[in-house]
Amino acid sequence: MEMVSFDDFKKIDMRTGKIISVDDHPDADKLYILQVDIGTEKRQIVAGIKPYYNKEELVGKTVIIVVNLQGRTIRGVESNGMLLAGLDDTTLAVLTVDRNLKPGTKIT
Repeated sequence: MEMVSFDDFKKIDMRTGKIISVDDHPDADKLYILQVDIGTEKRQIVAGIKPYYNKEELVGKTVIIVVNLQGRTIRGVESNGMLLAGLDDTTLAVLTVDRNLKPGTKIT
């Protein structure tokens, strides 16, 4: 495992985001296109979580998003952030909060 300095870690901007809509990616079986409210704006994020969640489970969920990750195009669709999740042998779980926080709350 490569170690990261604390100064490098501080550069990552993680915030809460509320998933407001979920659509199937038109060119990928395992990808969803999420619209996420991060407080100051809405972000589109492409996430490979379709095998683990149906759309209804995700809409309204408050999740953790990396908001200062450089955008990229994934199979023709722009993604502007990263949804954080954990994966063990067969189960994927998106990272959520255990209390009601406003979209855009900074994770420290």
